[in-house]
Amino acid sequence: MIKRDLTSVLKDLEKQFAAIAVLGPRQSGKTTLVQSFFSKHNYVNLEELDIRAQALDDPRKFLQNFTNEFGIVIDEVQHAPGLLSYIQTIIDREKKKGFFIITGSQNILVNEAVTQTLAGRIAILRLLPLSLHELKKASLLPKNIDEIVFSGTYPRIFDEKIPPVTLHKNYISSYIERDVRQLKNIFDLHIFQKFMQLCAGRTGQILNLESLGNDVGIDHKTARSWISVLEASYIIFLLYPYYKNFGKRIIKSPKLYFIDTGIACSLLNIKSEQELSSHYLYGGLVESFIISDLLKQFYNGDQKPSLYFWRDHQGNEIDCFIEAGESIVPIEIKAGQTINESYFKQFSYLEALESFPIKEPMVIYGGDQNRSWQKAEVISWQHAGEIVENIMKNKKIDKM
Repeated sequence: MIKRDLTSVLKDLEKQFAAIAVLGPRQSGKTTLVQSFFSKHNYVNLEELDIRAQALDDPRKFLQNFTNEFGIVIDEVQHAPGLLSYIQTIIDREKKKGFFIITGSQNILVNEAVTQTLAGRIAILRLLPLSLHELKKASLLPKNIDEIVFSGTYPRIFDEKIPPVTLHKNYISSYIERDVRQLKNIFDLHIFQKFMQLCAGRTGQILNLESLGNDVGIDHKTARSWISVLEASYIIFLLYPYYKNFGKRIIKSPKLYFIDTGIACSLLNIKSEQELSSHYLYGGLVESFIISDLLKQFYNGDQKPSLYFWRDHQGNEIDCFIEAGESIVPIEIKAGQTINESYFKQFSYLEALESFPIKEPMVIYGGDQNRSWQKAEVISWQHAGEIVENIMKNKKIDKM
């Protein structure tokens, strides 16, 4: 088993909360994590139809029959959200810490149920596919960034050695057939898959709902709804612009990224690392991979992500801002392996604005060594897995 960074967070939260929810995409490792950590709890999976029927038909009896003295792990709780009301009653009566552990892979369904019934009683964690830090600790990090961007980071690729093309093709098919069918506003699964492919073709770009809708043949309201579906099921995420102190000078629309670049490559019909390296979206996919990993770093530390990008109406842009207290850490992401002066030009423009305090600009690039340059710290992608922790603790990344 690949050790997950969330394990240390669970050690603290099980002593503080009666219930813990671990949310994330299918196959991200939620079940493995909670079964391993809460090994003494009874485990039930609501994907199993007979188990689900019991939870729906008689929730009180279900909880009584399947809970042992240590507690219960309920996998894929979105199939029976009504259980949460009965769990609330037991929590208020018994007051046992770390007793109810639930997982869910449809954020929109679970979050709504949790906020309505267990607010203040439950800790909510998010587990995305493997991070750079987790892969590095397990000695599974490849030497070439193209390999990891193409393969993505779903655990089964590493522990079961499933070829990325096979895994991602089946993942997308099962996601559409199983999860999307449950959402009433998806009227045509074929059109929805085309919509996903068009989203992949816009990786790293400003989201334009009207253009996206026109290309697939739906209106912008439907496009917005479908984007929300992809967000809620952890296929994509939106990175919003940093606007403080800039007023009307900046772009207000978000940028679109994929949680897992392997899924994006599959939707783009990229079949190998070689095809990836020559693809017109190569830079955007590398950018998506790094920003997704920064997102994972926040979630794995049980922190609210403070990630943004910045672009003004003249086209000046910084790929990523990390807000650290009163300061901003600007980060540029480059796929190339050779450092050149063009990597730093946007930092000079940003400094001239004097709109806010800038702290230690960084460039994350496709090379394998960290370097100190006059205008920024240059960080190898292989050593970028602890950037968030180092920023928040005001530490420098070791030179390699």
